[in-house]
Amino acid sequence: MAEKPRLGFGGLWNISFGFFGIQVGFVLQNSNMSRIFQTLGASLDDLPVLWVAAPLTGLIVQPIIGYFSDKTWNGLGRRRPYFLTGAILAALSLLLMPLAPTFAAPLIFAALLLWVLDASLNITMEPFRAFVGDMLPKSQHSLGYGVQTAFIGAGAVFAAIFPWLLGQLGVSNIGAAGQIPDTVKWSFWAGGIALCVAVGWTIVTTKEYSPEEMASFDGADAAQHGGASVSALASKSYLNAIVWLVAAAAVIAIVEPLKLEKEIYLLGSLLASYGLLSAVAIAMAKQGRSANMLSTIVGDFSGMPPIMKRLAVVQFFSWSTLFIMWIYSGPVISQYYFGSADATTKAYNDGASWWNFVYTLQNAVAVFAALFLLPWMSKKMGKVRTHAISLFIGSLGFLGYFLARDANILILCEVAKGIAWASMLAMPYAILASSLPQTKLGTYMGLFNIFIVVPQLLVATLMGSIMVRFFPGDPIWTMLFAAASWAIAGLAMLRLAPESDDKTA
Repeated sequence: MAEKPRLGFGGLWNISFGFFGIQVGFVLQNSNMSRIFQTLGASLDDLPVLWVAAPLTGLIVQPIIGYFSDKTWNGLGRRRPYFLTGAILAALSLLLMPLAPTFAAPLIFAALLLWVLDASLNITMEPFRAFVGDMLPKSQHSLGYGVQTAFIGAGAVFAAIFPWLLGQLGVSNIGAAGQIPDTVKWSFWAGGIALCVAVGWTIVTTKEYSPEEMASFDGADAAQHGGASVSALASKSYLNAIVWLVAAAAVIAIVEPLKLEKEIYLLGSLLASYGLLSAVAIAMAKQGRSANMLSTIVGDFSGMPPIMKRLAVVQFFSWSTLFIMWIYSGPVISQYYFGSADATTKAYNDGASWWNFVYTLQNAVAVFAALFLLPWMSKKMGKVRTHAISLFIGSLGFLGYFLARDANILILCEVAKGIAWASMLAMPYAILASSLPQTKLGTYMGLFNIFIVVPQLLVATLMGSIMVRFFPGDPIWTMLFAAASWAIAGLAMLRLAPESDDKTA
């Protein structure tokens, strides 16, 4: 079995540079959409349901794109057609978002555009995760994901600091009632250009391996994993699908008696949808209809490798924290550190700009950590313990948000969070990539994203109900939830230590 050629610094740069642009788009979305929604008239309690579009699109899009990108080969390659399509659609969304106030029902338009933006970014991002595994030998997976993480951090720095820099240059940071500030407008427009340039660079400077070359690299791996998951699916009973349907009915049934927020119905609908799709996939597999997307995705999901299942628990709690951060950090800083919850005031927008600044710092720390700190820690104590310790450190950062009231202390909090963020982007993928069948890397990476998306959906559907019921108008408590969730993720990570705690970079 042939070994894939090792890539030098230039090759590593080229295969990862597109992620700089993708992260520009994600960070502009994550650090500004709450501000945009509130500017367009949304209340604090409306934010979770408005944000639900983002994780929902990822849940649907990533496994599908992963499945098709595994099977694609045309003049542009295997993954690059998806890079190009997603980048164009995402750039158009970034260009249109600042114009939302000029459309009828601007808040609805912005929410729909967020849906398109997140779907487009996911179309581009998912194949990029698999692209590292496609292009590098297993001995370079850790390095490849580390370089990718560095570009993620660099893109986040650019996107997070750009509104703040524009404000320092005299661009207006306050909009009239119902109008998006000029700093945000110009940041989204610049982000659309940066996205196209960065992704375009990777498309132009890389050449993917052909199916024949991939077969020579993968050898027996391809044959071994070809239809195993679908065959296993055919032997399953329908009990699992019934359990999902019963759970869905239970969730829907408690909404009215407990007076929960209506977005809980979405959670129930998703559970019911998976139960029905599982039943259909099992039926098709039992009939011998294995060559279809649904049976393949459901079969691969139910037949995940053990290490992937354990990492899934870590991802669940890790990304619950991040979604809380994206929704509530800006409003928390404005309300508790700058003294205003009114999106039309100078104090509120000063707080929003400070959030952009400290979020920039978090991502700058992530670049340093990905290139220097985490490789050193990994060699000393192994990837698993490195990730667990990083999550514990990040948890202290959110605890600082909850306890402190001096905005300057948030700088230290962001340093702690930046270390955890870098580890989240590198360590789970470095651990996972080498244990997955390379012929189905796109599908498995898309399925792994489910454990990033589902906790975000839970936060979007449940957090609003929790806040309204127990902490109305008091979002600082979300920071305590975030700290606890990262601490739980760190403890869950330690469950992997006996099996996968190697000390290779």
